[in-house]
Amino acid sequence: MQFLAIGEALKLFERHWPGRLQAEFPSVDWKGAMGFRDVIAHQYFDLDSEQVLLICEQSLPELIAAVRALRQR
Repeated sequence: MQFLAIGEALKLFERHWPGRLQAEFPSVDWKGAMGFRDVIAHQYFDLDSEQVLLICEQSLPELIAAVRALRQR
């Protein structure tokens, strides 16, 4: 459920400040983070738990760091 909330918040941020996420943190896969929300919401029963774990281990730390940096600005 947290991924749903994060994805929605990122989409809302992108609507208000188009391109800012990518411009300030180009190494983060913002489209992937927003798209992951859609996968969770619409293909919940088809999720691969190993893939979700891989996303959590490899992509989530960088996403968290970028969001924290945005909050401080």
